Amino acid sequence: MSNFLAKKIAYYSTTCLLAKAGSTIQQMPQPNLSYWEQNSFIGRPDLLIIGSGIVGLTAALEYRRRFPKAKILVVERSPIAAGGSTRNAGFACFGSISEILADLENHDEQTVIDLIKSRWDGLALLRKLIGDQNMNYQAIGNYEIFRNQDIPLFESCIAAMPRLNAIMETATRQKEVFKVDSNAIRKFGLGQTQHLIWNKAEGMINTGKMMQTLIGLVRKSNIQIMNGVAVEDLSVEDNQVSVLLDNTWEIKAHHAIVATNGFARQLLPKISVRPARNLVLITQPIDGLKIKGAFHGEGGYYYFRNIDNRILLGGGRHLDLENEATSAFGQNELIKTALLKLLETTILPGESYVVDRWWSGILGVGTQKKPIIEKYYDRLVVAVRMGGMGVAIGSSVGVSAVEKLIV
Repeated sequence: MSNFLAKKIAYYSTTCLLAKAGSTIQQMPQPNLSYWEQNSFIGRPDLLIIGSGIVGLTAALEYRRRFPKAKILVVERSPIAAGGSTRNAGFACFGSISEILADLENHDEQTVIDLIKSRWDGLALLRKLIGDQNMNYQAIGNYEIFRNQDIPLFESCIAAMPRLNAIMETATRQKEVFKVDSNAIRKFGLGQTQHLIWNKAEGMINTGKMMQTLIGLVRKSNIQIMNGVAVEDLSVEDNQVSVLLDNTWEIKAHHAIVATNGFARQLLPKISVRPARNLVLITQPIDGLKIKGAFHGEGGYYYFRNIDNRILLGGGRHLDLENEATSAFGQNELIKTALLKLLETTILPGESYVVDRWWSGILGVGTQKKPIIEKYYDRLVVAVRMGGMGVAIGSSVGVSAVEKLIV
């Protein structure tokens, strides 16, 4: 969308004064789309995608590959995809050892193997689509930390490690993925940490570069992205899908994909996905930073890494799951305090630091780890519930959404 149209939309979305007489203020009504706007920017798309994160943009590219002449429109309520795709920690991961162990308590072994394989294959698809250099992909592995209070969990992981390594080899063809590497504790300067378990198959990315590259690919494919417009209502008729934008404009499309993940229930209240807010901080640069790599803790609920001589740290929603089941951005003081304590006692013990900024991201989770890729009627597919694994599975979910749509 051009800067002109973006400014025009923003202008008419606010109160416009037509005349003022005494204390009486008349308001200009919301405008209809002009002929030029309707035909050049909106039209009647063959595919309308709601949400411009990894899933939505990959789906747009896959649909273009299959239908080179199709008109494709992506609508996004934020200036950028401010849900999880641009607000994650940049982990190219498929699950820490304790997280996978917990999955085995709630799912049968084949289901867990399938979950891991889908994440592994999804990362491979993302790397092929984006290119490693275009997202600073680093295949450096990942550590899980076990602090003083985590010894029982560590012992459970050690006891299950042969089985877990066998599962990983089946899913990824990587041998001996997990191993104990507690000697690295001193190298990283970690405090209150008794053990480390290394996962050799994971890595890190630069989230910003990844999304910039993906957006660039979409624009080069003659796919329009319209930012700053919220979808307020959605309906499916016999031969079209209708959406209401900003309670003002209606778009009718031949087909649609909902790829809003944690925000999906705002459009489809009965869908089995709920929002989950995650809080993240990043420090200012730290001289002589010892932390190098990516780390998980407490079943993946904590995560931290180095980037640009800074520490990026996030998570902690398990401390207050009820209040963090929200799609509202913000900060939970209980979790904020816990993250700062983890930073001071474990990650940077005895070192000085300054927090540069805080932000929050919204995940889409549910009782099952498997994403929802379902066809609603003949013309609408919903592709949501990434379960915190959007980087790993987002691209494959986007491709699967298109496959589901055209079956």
